[in-house]
Order: sequence, then C-alpha cells, then structure tokens
Amino acid sequence: MRIGRAKQGDRIFYGVLADNQIAEIVGDIYDEFTITSKNHSLAHVELLAPIEPKNIIAIGLNYRKHALENGRDIPRKPVIFIKANTSLVGPDAFIKLPKNHPNEVDFEAELAVVIGKTAKDVEEAEALDYVLGYTCSNDISARDCQMRLDVQWARGKSFDTFCPIGPWIETEIDPNNQRIRSRVNGSPMQDSNTADMIFTIAYLISYCSKNMTLLPGTVIMTGTPEGVGVARDPQVFLRNGDVVEVEVEGIGTLRNPVKL
Repeated sequence: MRIGRAKQGDRIFYGVLADNQIAEIVGDIYDEFTITSKNHSLAHVELLAPIEPKNIIAIGLNYRKHALENGRDIPRKPVIFIKANTSLVGPDAFIKLPKNHPNEVDFEAELAVVIGKTAKDVEEAEALDYVLGYTCSNDISARDCQMRLDVQWARGKSFDTFCPIGPWIETEIDPNNQRIRSRVNGSPMQDSNTADMIFTIAYLISYCSKNMTLLPGTVIMTGTPEGVGVARDPQVFLRNGDVVEVEVEGIGTLRNPVKL
C-alpha cells in the first residue's frame, strides 16, 4: 500500500495512491483508517512530504563502500545524528542552496523508515513490527560545514530544505534488498543496493530505541551508498538549476530541483 499526503487548494489530506489517483482516508494512519470514495487525480493535487516527522534521525556511514570511499573504517556501532524538522520538504519542492554556504552542497540517496508505533527498548527480532513503511529521502549536506568548519554535523545537514522525502510511504517492501540510485540532471551518480548496509533496518530500529523513544511518525534515514559528490573525481556539487533524483526500488522516485 502507498500512503501519501496531498494538498488541494488550502486543504491537506492523507490518502492511498494507486493508478495515478489518490483516495482520501479518514482515521489515523498510525492506527486505523478507512479509504473513502473521494478520489483525486495526481495531476490535480500537490504531493507533500508524506509525513510530518516527530523526529528525523539519520545514520552516517552505513554502507560499506561509502565508508571506504571516505577513507573511514567500518563503524562498529551506528553513527547517529539528527536533522532539524525544519529541513523537511516534499517531492518536487526546491532544494535551496544556503546563501552563506552555497558551494559544496551534496546529495545523498537514502532509504527512510517511518515508525508506526511507539518503540522503546525494542529487540531486533521484533523491530520491523514497529514500522509503518518506507520512503525515499535525500540527506542534503553542506560539506564545508560538515567536514571543515564545524566539529559535528548538525548545521551542515539541517539547513532549510535539506531533507527531501517522498513521494509516498510504501508499506510492503523488503528493505534489506532494494536497488538505490541517485541522478543529477539525469546523469547516474549512486547505484547500489540496501544489501550493502552495515547495520540492517531491524538493528537500527532496535539500537535507536534503546537510546531514545521512537514516537509514531519518527523518520530514520538509514545512510547513503557510495558515489556522493564530495567523493567523486572531479567532485560534483549541486548548482542552481540542477535537478536531483533519488530512486529506491519498490518505492519510486523522489525528484527535487535546486535553486540559489
């Protein structure tokens, strides 16, 4: 099932997507809901970020080849950081290059997990029972802030518009074996598989839940594969007018234009 969030005029609603239509739902996406007969063509609505996250938790260096391309050792435990909720945008929304740090803005294709019920001290074996579904995400990063100017990653990862997610939540995929790709202006950049993750989705949920309570609507961004712009030769950073896409097999494609 694909669950989306849409805007029509001044009204925002959740719905279930199929055949280029979105059917409105009533109820709670984290509990029980009913699909209504109110259908809208996707051409006549604006798809928003499919969730308004309670928290955005991100995992660094969680793909083996990405850790190696950065000259880093394979982490023994997940590398956790937080992105500001104000960095959230949806599909087709602009990624805005910060005026004070526009020159080294990078893309990171990621599979994101949406938590469906409160998780605290969850064991790995039961962790996937707490998942509502999965979506595409892009961990946009100002590399100068992240790598040279700051001693931690929060600012470089949290500028406004630096967390595109969407286009919807897919509830029925195997998260541990899906192709994941990114493109800039149609040119392939990243092309990997979630099977290259160092820590599985279940392990990440369990690990995070033992450090902080995961509320319904929490998003966990699970890391990016090799091929990011800063590690390429020559380096590739986002520029005004670019279009960046993140595609995750079984979900779809998240597309965002870039502007200064």
